[in-house]
Amino acid sequence: GKWHQGVNCESFNDHCHHPLNHGFDYFYGMPFTLLNNCQENKPPELDVALQAKLWVYSQMITLAVLTLTAGKLTGLISIRWKIIACFTLVGGLFFISWYSSYGFVQYWNCILMRNHDVTEQPMRLERTASLMLKEAVSFIKRNRHGPFLLFVSFSHVHTPLFTTAKFLGKSRHGLYGDNVEEMDWMVGKILDSLDKEGLKNHTFTYFASDHGGHLEAQDGSAQLGGWNGIYKGGKGMGGWEGGIRVPGVFRWPGVLPSGTVIDEPTSLMDIYPTVVHLAGGILPQDRVIDGRNLVPLLRGRAQKSEHEFLFHYCGSYLHAVRWHQKDSGAIWKAHYVTPVFHPPGAGACYGKGICPCFGEGVTHHDPPLLFDLSRDPSEAKPLSADTEPLFDTVIRKIGRAIEEHRSTLTPVPEQLSLYNVMWKPWLQPCCGTFPFCWCDKEGD
Repeated sequence: GKWHQGVNCESFNDHCHHPLNHGFDYFYGMPFTLLNNCQENKPPELDVALQAKLWVYSQMITLAVLTLTAGKLTGLISIRWKIIACFTLVGGLFFISWYSSYGFVQYWNCILMRNHDVTEQPMRLERTASLMLKEAVSFIKRNRHGPFLLFVSFSHVHTPLFTTAKFLGKSRHGLYGDNVEEMDWMVGKILDSLDKEGLKNHTFTYFASDHGGHLEAQDGSAQLGGWNGIYKGGKGMGGWEGGIRVPGVFRWPGVLPSGTVIDEPTSLMDIYPTVVHLAGGILPQDRVIDGRNLVPLLRGRAQKSEHEFLFHYCGSYLHAVRWHQKDSGAIWKAHYVTPVFHPPGAGACYGKGICPCFGEGVTHHDPPLLFDLSRDPSEAKPLSADTEPLFDTVIRKIGRAIEEHRSTLTPVPEQLSLYNVMWKPWLQPCCGTFPFCWCDKEGD
């Protein structure tokens, strides 16, 4: 499915970021992410504001060249043809440099790979879901006689919400609902394949999402990015519940008691230690592991989550900290940084497409905003020293936890720096001879 970590570091075939260089034995899917650009007739979403500025600059350069040329031809401007030619060359190079990055996103970014080979460039969304489902079922069948880890990252329910004709109009909740219906059907097919291969009672299955609904994804009055109910905020917001609170659904017949609802804070970071435990492995002892083994909680042997503190980041910036006070059951959350919603009074950053993590688009709070999630899950009423007797005690406790947490961190190079996220032709995965990167090996 959707890998979204990229492929190359120094050359077009070093594949340093590829799944096969990060512990996986087999890969099929998208090395990048899903964008509106991947679907025909959809407005681009990659740096739209920047693209608009670059278009304006390009038009200004073109107008300047035309004006100089007309002036030279009519004798109104005394200028050498070499200068006009230089202006034309520089303008052409400027246009080519940025348009090659943004004008061909569908061909550069919307691709499918099998292991190290590009199989579809650009990908055809009308069959992507069926291809990924086919690969997942085939993987289960090939590995049914031994232990395996299958990680399926759906392109659903991500914009542009491409949905096959079979599911269009099926939901009462518009295109987003149709997309959810199709994903639900795909999950069912994968579970059916486990049942068919006799693996139902031997397989631990975990279904979850990576973040809350993308509130800013809209098409007129239609909500394309989902909704988060009573929870404030959404995708891209590292602190608010609407951005980080997601469902977790587990299945392991005969081992996990059915129908159980666990209302305890856990984390996607728990997947790693849980899988290591189930595989009979040993966690590394040379580093701090943030996740916790979920098996005791899921089997009812433990009543409380092992997470006392959870640190909620937006990018590399710590925005909020959750304290699960085990003796009282209270769940406190302190917000040190929150995004500035736009327009004022809204619950998201509708003018920006997604909320920023730093800079002028955020507000720093000192003292932090404090909420008791056990009484106020929608984070509507921030507490203060006047309204909460434990305010100072809780803030001090969380502050000490942050200091201890930061003492375990090791600085690393910024992976999302401007240079690292710029398109580089020499790193472009290509199934042909660059720049002629078109192929359809799936059709073959």
